[in-house]
Amino acid sequence: MSPPAGPSGHKFIAIAGNMGAGKTSMVEFLHRTYGFHPVYEPFMDNPYLDDFYTDMKAYGFHSQLYFLTHKFRLHMQLQARTQTVIQDRSIYEDAEIFCTNLYRSKKLSERDYRTYMELYRAMHQALSPPDLMIYLRCSVRGIRRRIRQRGRPSEQEIPAAYLRQLNGLYEDWIGRYDLSPVLVWESDSQDYLTDLVDRIEFQRSIERFL
Repeated sequence: MSPPAGPSGHKFIAIAGNMGAGKTSMVEFLHRTYGFHPVYEPFMDNPYLDDFYTDMKAYGFHSQLYFLTHKFRLHMQLQARTQTVIQDRSIYEDAEIFCTNLYRSKKLSERDYRTYMELYRAMHQALSPPDLMIYLRCSVRGIRRRIRQRGRPSEQEIPAAYLRQLNGLYEDWIGRYDLSPVLVWESDSQDYLTDLVDRIEFQRSIERFL
């Protein structure tokens, strides 16, 4: 299902993918190349994040609720956009991937999960979907390498099993996602930043949607 075009031809592009998949780098590339307005995930502003990675069961609900409310506010602002914008991680991922994973791994109670999802569904109905969803697919090995390189202390001890679970949920979600066109980019093997051939291929792919 394709959403209506933004006002005056402006677009809303969302970048989806697991942590370390290359979302921020892609947002920065599209900003430099096309002048799109970048919107970054409020990652470092989350006051629960360090506690969450230390004790996911105790702080999972708090951390996810923070991300959901802030992402909803960002999304509402983007609906009134006056230029093409690119968002680092969508609100859909917060619920469909991260909160669902906490619930399935028994780090979130059924009561908290139901409360969260009820709020998410209400938000979902109020939002216009992106004009394009770019999904960055990346292996667990590639994710762990990038996590080490960027050096965020709170991420260094994340278990590989946790990343693998998230990847599985991402694949399931993107297979069901039908709110807008989807561009899948294999970020493990396709390097648009340093490989000229890959860069040309990526730009040709995205320009078809623009």
